[in-house]
Amino acid sequence: MKTHHLIIALLILCIHLTGWAQGFGDRSLFNDNWSFHLGDLRYGAREYLDHSDWRVLNLPHDWSVEDKACSHYASCQGFLPGGIAWYRKSIDVPAEKKGQQVYIYFGGVYNNSEVFINGKWVGKRPNGYISFMYDLTPYVKFGQKNTIAVRVDHSEEADSRWYTGSGIYRDVYWIYANPIHIDLWGVYYTTEVSQNKVSLQVETKLVNKKHVAGSETAVTVMQELFDADGKQIASLSTQASLARRATLDQTIVFPNPNLWSVKSPYLYTLKTSVKRSGTVIDTTTSRVGIRTLQFDPNTGFALNGVPTKFKGVCIHHDAGCLGAAVPKAVWRRRLKILKDIGCNAIRTAHNPQATDLYELCDELGFLVIDEAYDEWEYPKNKWITGWNHGEPGLQGSATHFREWGKRDLQDLILRDRNHPSIIMWSIGNEVDYPQDPYSHPILNQEGIRQKHRAGHIPSHPRAERLGEIARDLVTVAKQYDRSRPVTAGLAASIMSNETAYPFLLDVVGYNYQESRYEQDHQAYPERILYGSENGRSLSAWKVVTDNDYIMGQFLWTGYDFLGESGRWPSRGSTAGHIDCAGNIKPNGYFRKALWSDEPMAYIGTYQSRSGRRPSMYAPALWNYKAGEKIRVVCYTNCEEAELLLNGKSVGQRKPYDKDTGIIVWDVTYSPGKLEVLAYNNGEQKARGTVETTGKPACISADTDTKDFVNRGDLAHVTVSIRDEQGHIVPFADTELRFELSDNVALLGTENSATRVPDNFKDNVQRCKNGKLLLYVQSLDTSEPAIIRISAPLFEDVVVTID
Repeated sequence: MKTHHLIIALLILCIHLTGWAQGFGDRSLFNDNWSFHLGDLRYGAREYLDHSDWRVLNLPHDWSVEDKACSHYASCQGFLPGGIAWYRKSIDVPAEKKGQQVYIYFGGVYNNSEVFINGKWVGKRPNGYISFMYDLTPYVKFGQKNTIAVRVDHSEEADSRWYTGSGIYRDVYWIYANPIHIDLWGVYYTTEVSQNKVSLQVETKLVNKKHVAGSETAVTVMQELFDADGKQIASLSTQASLARRATLDQTIVFPNPNLWSVKSPYLYTLKTSVKRSGTVIDTTTSRVGIRTLQFDPNTGFALNGVPTKFKGVCIHHDAGCLGAAVPKAVWRRRLKILKDIGCNAIRTAHNPQATDLYELCDELGFLVIDEAYDEWEYPKNKWITGWNHGEPGLQGSATHFREWGKRDLQDLILRDRNHPSIIMWSIGNEVDYPQDPYSHPILNQEGIRQKHRAGHIPSHPRAERLGEIARDLVTVAKQYDRSRPVTAGLAASIMSNETAYPFLLDVVGYNYQESRYEQDHQAYPERILYGSENGRSLSAWKVVTDNDYIMGQFLWTGYDFLGESGRWPSRGSTAGHIDCAGNIKPNGYFRKALWSDEPMAYIGTYQSRSGRRPSMYAPALWNYKAGEKIRVVCYTNCEEAELLLNGKSVGQRKPYDKDTGIIVWDVTYSPGKLEVLAYNNGEQKARGTVETTGKPACISADTDTKDFVNRGDLAHVTVSIRDEQGHIVPFADTELRFELSDNVALLGTENSATRVPDNFKDNVQRCKNGKLLLYVQSLDTSEPAIIRISAPLFEDVVVTID
C-alpha cells in the first residue's frame, strides 16, 4: 500500500484470550510429565517405543541453555549447543470424548518440528517462532492411551544472529471441541469510535467438522461485553446457517467507551458463545482494549488523538540463564522495570514472541511493533568465532522462506491481531543490510553460490527482489488485518533507487539513519518516519523531540541478551539498558532522565580525566583513594542540581546541560555520603545518593512474593552482599550456595556476567557487583518453600515462601 497523500487513521478494538491465544473448545495445558531424549533416534516416533528411561520434565523447555557454554559452539548462539531431540507424552483419551474433535496446539517449537501421534506423522513446522495446531481426531484411539511424539531438529545450530534456544520452549495445549466450533484465531474485531460511542464490528469464523454435503446446521452466535468490573454492558445474538464453514459479522454499539492507553490500559472482556438448539457448544473469552491510532507524515503518531512519541526499546526473547523458556512472571517483572525508566514501546527483535508478552503489554500499556522476519530468501552472516570476526556461516531460516514465508506471516497476524498493544506489523529487519546478501560482494560471488549449489536458495540476489517480496508480504498482512499499518526496519534500501521496498510500506522504519531524516522528509514528504533501531546518544533522541514528523525511536536494546556474542568466552550482548538480572544500568538511568515524567536524579562517578566528555555509563560508586580527583555526574529531568558530600555543599547548583543531558562536578574524594539534590522552580523534587561501602559483612535476601498460590508459581529471590551499615558492596563477587526444600525448584541463577561460561543452572553461583538473582518455582503448595543461602564466613540466610 503506497503512502502517497496518506494519513493512516486507525480506529480499532483489539482482543485476546487470557492464557494462550484466542481460540475455542475445552482447552487445558499439556505441559507436565513429558519424556525427553537428547539426540536423534531412527524410530523415535513409533507407538510402542519404551521411553521409561528418558528424562521426565515439564514444558516449556529449552535444552540449549541447560548445557555449558563451550568455545567450539557458535558465538551467535552464545556458544551454546543445538542438536536434535525427541519429546514423548502419553494421554488417556476417555471413550466418552468420541464424537468430539481433538487438537494439539504448540505455542512455539525451535525448530523444524515434526509431530506424531501413535506412530503416525501429523505435520511439520520449520519456523521455531510460529504457533501452530494439528487436528488429531483421525488418529486418536478413544478409550485408550495415545502417545504424542515430537522431533525437534536444531542441528543447524548457527542458524540465527542471536540466541534462539532449542526445544518445546512455549506452552502446549490439549483441546476437545464440539464438531461445530469457532475456528482457531477465528474471532476478529475492528471498531469505529465517534461522538462518545463505539461501534464494535465482530467477525466470527465457524467450522463444522461433521458437515454432510447438501445440508446446513442452524446455530446462534452470542456476543457479551463486560467492563473491567465484570458488569455486562452490551450483548447481541445472531442466528446463522452453517455448512462446512461460515463467517458471521455482528456489530455492537455502546456509548462512552473507556479508551485503552499507555497510562491507562483499560481492558473489557468479551464472551463469544455458539449455541445449537439452545445449548452452548463452544465459547471463548477475549480481552478488549479500545483505542484510536493516527500516523501522519507531518505530525507523527497520535494515540486516541493525543500526540505520542515512541520511547521504545528492542527486545530479544530470552531471559539470560532461563534461555528461551521464559515464565510469564519473569516478563511481567522485566516490563515493569522498562516502565520504570519511562519506556512506552516495544519492538520484538526480530521474531514473533510468546503470547504472554503481548498479553502483558496489553495489561501494562505498551505500544508494540510485532516483527516477523530478520531475513527473507537469502541468509545473513551468522558469526561463529565472535561478532564480526572470522568467517561467518550462512545457515538460517532463508532456506524455508519461499515455501513458508507467507504462511508464517499469515499465522502470526491471525494469532496476534486482536492485541490492543500491537500498533504495527513489521515484515522484516534489515533484510537490505549492507553487509549481507544484496550488496556483500563476497557472499554474492561465493557464499550465495555455495548455498545455491546445495539447493537451498536461488543464485544472484537482486535488489529489486526486495520490492517484489515486500509487495507479497504487505498483501498478506492487509488480507488478514485491515486495522494496522505495515512497516519494516530499513538499513540500506532507503539510500538506493534500485528497489521499491520503502514505497510499499505504510510506515518506514530507519535503522541508525537519523542523519537522513530531514533530507528524506523533504524528498518524500508523504513518507511516515520513525527510528526503528537506534543508538543511545542524546542527539538521536533530540532529533525525535525536535521534529514532530519523527514518531519516536526504538533503542538497541532494552535488556542484555544471549547470543550475538563477541569472542570466547563472551556469553552474549551487553547492549541493553538493563542487565539480565533486571538491574538498571547507568545508561538506563540516563534514559530515564530523558523519558520519565516523574522527577528523578541519579548520581554516578568515575576517575576524572581531562578532556573526557561526560559519560552516560558512570556507576553509582563512592569508593576511591583519598585525595583522588573524581568526576561526579548527575542524570536528571529537573532544571538544576546541587552536590553535597557528608551534608556539605561541594558543587554549586548547576543548570541542566541541554547539550549533554548531564550535570558535571569535579571533586576531591573523601569517604562518606555523596548526594545530589535536584530542583524545579527552586523547589527540591528529587534526590540521588551514593555512599562509601565497607567490607562484606552479611548476606541479604528478599523475594517479590510472600506466598505461592498455585503449583508452578514463580518467585524472584534477590540476593546481595552487604557491609555492616547495610549497604550493598559493589565489588563483592562472593560465591554462594543454595539449598532448596523438595517443594520448590531452582530454575536458574543470574548474576548478569557476560564473559564467563558458568553453569547458571546449578546451586552454586558467584555474585556480580554484590548482587545475584534466583528464579525459583513452586512444585507443591501444601508446605512452605524454604531456600537456604550460604557462603563461607557468612551466616546463612533463609527465605521462606508460604
